[in-house]
Amino acid sequence: QVQLVESGGGLVQAGGSLRLSCAASGRPLSSGDVAWFRQAPGNEREFVAGISWSGGRTSYANFVKGRFTISRDNAKNTVNLQMNSVKPEDTAVYYCAARDNWYNSFGPGDYRYWGQGTQVTVSS
Repeated sequence: QVQLVESGGGLVQAGGSLRLSCAASGRPLSSGDVAWFRQAPGNEREFVAGISWSGGRTSYANFVKGRFTISRDNAKNTVNLQMNSVKPEDTAVYYCAARDNWYNSFGPGDYRYWGQGTQVTVSS
């Protein structure tokens, strides 16, 4: 099993920055990947960004390209999401998710392990 714990959420003004972290524990994710999803009230959960645990392949949703950066620290078993130039529409609960193998599909159903989520609120 893999356990995921998110941290770093909070309240930020539009145009500001926030850094989310996802700490992974349990069975090592040697060949899989970790992703960030988000879900706003009344909306479906959507993919934000993902990174492979080995090799560092990344993928981003179009609405965050150029603003958000995903990175990993294998020594600390953490994956970070640096959020810059945030907008009010970025307000959501952000979830960390993981799976055992990387493949080119990034829907919520493609991921097996989930954290509890962290709230991000962007004020205008």
